[in-house]
Amino acid sequence: MSAYGYAERPARYTAIAILLHWLIAAGIAALIVIGLVMTQLSARLPQMEVFKLYQLHKSIGITVLLLAVLRLAWRLSHRPPPLPRELPAAEKGAAHGLHWLLYVFMIGMPLVGWAVVSSSPFNLPTVLYGLVPWPDLPILPTLADKAAVSHVLAWVHAYGAWILIALLAVHIGAGLRHHFIKRDGILGRMIPGLRL
Repeated sequence: MSAYGYAERPARYTAIAILLHWLIAAGIAALIVIGLVMTQLSARLPQMEVFKLYQLHKSIGITVLLLAVLRLAWRLSHRPPPLPRELPAAEKGAAHGLHWLLYVFMIGMPLVGWAVVSSSPFNLPTVLYGLVPWPDLPILPTLADKAAVSHVLAWVHAYGAWILIALLAVHIGAGLRHHFIKRDGILGRMIPGLRL
């Protein structure tokens, strides 16, 4: 019997999975903060600062996209540690569903943002971290009515961000519930140094 009342201690994720998880988490947190500043405070900032924020947002977004694809590939090739057998089936299903939904958003949101930039009538280049030129997606730069397409994509990106924030709140809340209320060691599978 473990200190948490379970017969078996839950195994940890691999070091690579943990590293990718926290790199992506840090990237998404930065994207949310920068996105809110860009949309809520841009009128109060100098134009050059706004441009720098957009470039940084795009750079981090592409980084999150690449890391999320790596994380998904790792997940598909390395079985994650099983959830405790004592966990109700409904909770297991909700956990798996939420994880896959987060993958959809971790990959989909940067792709939609990339599509917004690619269809923008302003034709501003994307240079990742001021060093690496990044191409537009195909077809979108050649559309006849780019402004309308870019507007719709920007709307999807903005509302998708709020949905992602809600999903992350549920994800974080569930982790804290498992650690502080259920005390089943699940959170320790993904936090280095946290006792299982």
